[in-house]
Amino acid sequence: MLTTVLKSLKEKDIRKKLTFTLMILIVYRMGAYITVPGINTAALQEVANSGLGSILNMFSGGGLTNYSLFAMGVSPYVTAQIVVQLLQMDIVPRFVEWSKQGEVGRRKLNQVTRYLTIILAFVQSIGITAGFNQLSSIHLVKTPNWQTYVLIGFILTAGTMFAVWLGEMITDRGLGQGVSMLIFAGIIARVPAGLYQMYKENVLQNADPARGAAFMVGMIVLFILAISFVTWVNQAIRRIPMQYTRRSSGASATSFLPLRVNVAGVIPVIFASSLLVTPQTILQAFSNRFADSSWYGTAMTYLSTQTLQGGIVYTVLIVLFTFFYAFVQVNPEKMAENLQKQGSYIVGVWPGESTQRWISGLLMRLSVVGSLFLGLVALVPMLAVHFFGLDSRLAMAGTSLLIVIGVTIDLIKQLEGLMMKRQYVGFIQEGVKAK
Repeated sequence: MLTTVLKSLKEKDIRKKLTFTLMILIVYRMGAYITVPGINTAALQEVANSGLGSILNMFSGGGLTNYSLFAMGVSPYVTAQIVVQLLQMDIVPRFVEWSKQGEVGRRKLNQVTRYLTIILAFVQSIGITAGFNQLSSIHLVKTPNWQTYVLIGFILTAGTMFAVWLGEMITDRGLGQGVSMLIFAGIIARVPAGLYQMYKENVLQNADPARGAAFMVGMIVLFILAISFVTWVNQAIRRIPMQYTRRSSGASATSFLPLRVNVAGVIPVIFASSLLVTPQTILQAFSNRFADSSWYGTAMTYLSTQTLQGGIVYTVLIVLFTFFYAFVQVNPEKMAENLQKQGSYIVGVWPGESTQRWISGLLMRLSVVGSLFLGLVALVPMLAVHFFGLDSRLAMAGTSLLIVIGVTIDLIKQLEGLMMKRQYVGFIQEGVKAK
């Protein structure tokens, strides 16, 4: 990985992409420290330590801690993407038609996603503002009236759309997938402060500093082991034996088609986290009215990542999205059709419908492994917090780790692809000069 990064830095075009990406991320991080008007800063820490606050802080890179322009982060956009992709599953015929129109259809779907993002961002921003204002002992909003709520809603919605635009700029002109890079940068930016806080609580303020230091060393060792395990699984592939017919010579060539064991990557984790935010936001807006109701307490318990029940619901969502997104990433019907057009087939499987069924069965088996892996990594920190009384901020550590490693691996693969492309272009240019 380090070799790839060092080699890529020698290329001027890649350095430009990297510089552009870093500049965009700096702008995003600066926005995370600009508090919106009308907010009581004394109540911010109480807001950040809430269950919903931990998820939104992950998506906004700590933006909710300051109740900044990017307090909502890109969470509404991710939720809108989930809804639009679900509607393409033979639910809305027009969306299904657009999904088959290539680039033109993709632009139409992206436009619908943006409009839906605006609606979700506005509703969620007002919902969390009203909810946090009622839940916090110190009122979050200085003048809690509908004009203030609407103003804050417009500001946070504008911040979300600006963050989405920054992400699209990274995708088009920088390195990595834009929205994932913003979430990645936000998580990384909070690591130093988190480590110092852990050191402060376990060593500096501990009655037994030696025991606290041993605890920190143990946590770091577990963290390194977790990184190794997650990276190993994310890099694991299932090699499918393929045979490519060469009609001109009457012979055939055998090779392998690599398919990742964790086909869906880190997307199910991001989707599950984002999907929990919307119902919590709506419920928090009515906390003052239904706080004493049993159904309200039950709903909030099952939606919070800081409870055992909420952790189980969160894990189930990850498992479901893993199966869903695996078939979005690898469409068995299209894959079987493309293989048949290329004159290639899976060894031991008839082309056409048999290939489609075989690929579907393989995706189901791989998704079982991938979903258990993602669910286990996300759930273990939550169980540790619940049973061993660890800091509640560690509940989302597994989710953050999955996102950081997944985005890093995709970024390295993109750098390798750019390097390979430059070598290929350079080879062609040398051949033309030689002629």
